[in-house]
Amino acid sequence: MVDPIQKLVKNFSGKNKLILSAVGFCLLGTGVAYGTYEGTKETVTVSIDGKKEIIRTHADTIQELLADLDIDLEEQDYISPSLDSEIQDQMKIIFKSAKPVQLTINGERRTILTTAQTVEEFLQKEGIEIKEHDVVEPALDAKVTENFTVSIQQAIPIVLNVGGTENKVWSTSTTVADFLKEQNITLNELDKVEPELNSTIEENDQIVVTRVKKVTDVVEEPLAFNVVHKKDKSLEQGKKKVIQSGKNGVVEKHYEVILENGKEVARNLMKSITKKESVNQIVAIGTKAPKQTTTVSRGATSSSKEFYVVATAYTAYCNGCSGVTSTGINLRANPDAKVIAVDPSVIPLGSKVYVEGYGYAIAGDTGSAIKGNKIDVFFPDKSSAYRWGVKRVKVRVLK
Repeated sequence: MVDPIQKLVKNFSGKNKLILSAVGFCLLGTGVAYGTYEGTKETVTVSIDGKKEIIRTHADTIQELLADLDIDLEEQDYISPSLDSEIQDQMKIIFKSAKPVQLTINGERRTILTTAQTVEEFLQKEGIEIKEHDVVEPALDAKVTENFTVSIQQAIPIVLNVGGTENKVWSTSTTVADFLKEQNITLNELDKVEPELNSTIEENDQIVVTRVKKVTDVVEEPLAFNVVHKKDKSLEQGKKKVIQSGKNGVVEKHYEVILENGKEVARNLMKSITKKESVNQIVAIGTKAPKQTTTVSRGATSSSKEFYVVATAYTAYCNGCSGVTSTGINLRANPDAKVIAVDPSVIPLGSKVYVEGYGYAIAGDTGSAIKGNKIDVFFPDKSSAYRWGVKRVKVRVLK
């Protein structure tokens, strides 16, 4: 647009000058008419986009004055007083031409004409509310110039969970990666993020950062000793004797432990180092044949009686077992004891017996299922009891 002030001067020095020259030629020598023409002009101060000029004019209204200045008004332009106001001497007229502003909100762009002087004024005129966490560029106090650009990124609420701690935050980021950077959250090599880093985020999305660590845990555990059995001819058949006590060793185990948010989720054994060897327990097993007893025939009284029974096996840790027999023997404290459960009406409790394949024992227990010619032989471990199974064996009751 041609400078209105320059245009006014040009007009004055062009057409008006010719008219004045003609009038001056007609009134040459008098000078009275020219002085009268100039004297009828009103003096006004015009401010055009902040630039002030004093102008003398014959225009009747502000609209005529602007037309003389070749100023084409746009709807968004500012003029004060109004266009239909009459020109008065010493009047002050303010004209502000609207400038185009490129406004971008969350990536959507449009052009707006405005007479605002600052970004803040521009946003107020357009009814755009800026909230605490929104990002505006340039700053609110920046001056609006020709072909100005204003960018607004409106913040949205996001639920952030880092290491199990949850917070609600506001963000202007568009992806998970940008959001974490905005929040100054650094990811370690093993950390997990949901959703993925390149995912687009929306209002009230939940972003979860799981802190993952690998640590080494070193623990010492007992190294169980082995039980070695040796035959001993000096011991009666079925008897046992511990001739060397076993001692546990020590093994050092190295585990790789996976922690998520400080809680263990996996443990893998990496290596084992024996720090102290175990000592075997040596148990002597008697092989000496028992002394033969004499049986008196034809109804005579004998020193022992023999008969066949069905024999099962049990341990001190079976279901419903207390580990203590009905006669008070603590089988858990005496795992090497030789005890059988009997029907007291067949074999009196407390009797010494010899069981074929089991050896010498004490009739020291009873059982609800042990009736008649049935016995239950005690073993210290389940594997031995399973190996015994169910057998028909000969029992000799000794006095």
